[in-house]
Amino acid sequence: MVSKMLAFRPFFAGAVLIAILVMIAWMGVYLFHLPIDVSPISTFQWHAHEMIFGYAMAVIAGFLLTAAGNWTGQETLAGAWLAWLFSSWLLARLLMLAGTQLIGWAALADMLFMLGLGIAVTRPIVSVRQKRQAPVLLMVGLLTAANALFYLGATGLLSQGANWGIYGGLYMVLGMVLFMGSRVIPFFTERGVGYSVEIKNFRWNDVTMFILYPLFLLSEVFNPNHTTGAALAAGLAISNSIRVFGWYTAGIWKKPLLWGLFAAFIMIILGFGLRALALVSTMPTFIPVHAFAVGGVGMITIAMMARVTLGHTGRNIHQAPAIVTPMLASMLLAAIVRVFLPLIAPSHYTLWVSVSAFLWILSFVFFASAYIPMLLKPRVDGKPG
Repeated sequence: MVSKMLAFRPFFAGAVLIAILVMIAWMGVYLFHLPIDVSPISTFQWHAHEMIFGYAMAVIAGFLLTAAGNWTGQETLAGAWLAWLFSSWLLARLLMLAGTQLIGWAALADMLFMLGLGIAVTRPIVSVRQKRQAPVLLMVGLLTAANALFYLGATGLLSQGANWGIYGGLYMVLGMVLFMGSRVIPFFTERGVGYSVEIKNFRWNDVTMFILYPLFLLSEVFNPNHTTGAALAAGLAISNSIRVFGWYTAGIWKKPLLWGLFAAFIMIILGFGLRALALVSTMPTFIPVHAFAVGGVGMITIAMMARVTLGHTGRNIHQAPAIVTPMLASMLLAAIVRVFLPLIAPSHYTLWVSVSAFLWILSFVFFASAYIPMLLKPRVDGKPG
């Protein structure tokens, strides 16, 4: 089985482990002032980096290395090379859990992982000249550049590097969610609701989104808190609302792995809307950021991992385990508590952060209880993978 094991298995299992451990560590630092040396960066930057380049990148790696085989019909990374790539990612995470005392070694391991991932995804796509996947390769390259910027900042070599890397990484991951979501959510909806449905995708709207979002990303990374970013966010809220409305059908509410994807996009739209409110209010920047990070990225990644694991272990993707509903509900509640309750009752901010963190951890504990056994065992249909 080892030589044929697909990348989603180690990377999804690793992502779940890190999602839990990093949040526990962050709560130790945030609530109980656990001493950890992260100079010259802040503890917030340390936490954000591991959520983006630890957790989210593991999900992206598992998804892309598995999907690239489906897209191209070519074999993707397996065996010793897959073990090396995963080990590089894991080593970087373990070193970063200890703070920045060994930041040079963490940077080396992490950049080897990012570069290795880029090569592994590029090879099958280039071999069959699949030009439609070029945006995916570009985004992986830009994520690699963002991580490099972070480490340049974390080692004191670039004053703004850590901020540029974190926000660049967050908005590149969000961009990948928007890009891949526009492909898979209509496809999954058509085949998952159990009846004929007409999905509407407007070409003019896709073009609008692909113009607005890169401008939004550049504004938020290099000119943060500016009215330009707020104005672009308003346009993106409208654009993505039109997209989701065109995909919607009432049958999604009977399928948790479908409504989970829609809920993620709705949280992203709310994030853009909250960022746009900066045009007329003093909206704290961390509010839309967590709508994107917890409600958008957190929600869609855990839902996608659940679906991909079912499909690629030979199980029925339309019959999710019962635990999936509380799993997704916990993640959605984590986002709602983290984003909206600080606006309603800001005097209890620490409480809301703590409750949201607990719900985040609970969601991944639910995932682990049902899906880790699937990830560790052979396919139920006896096929390789």
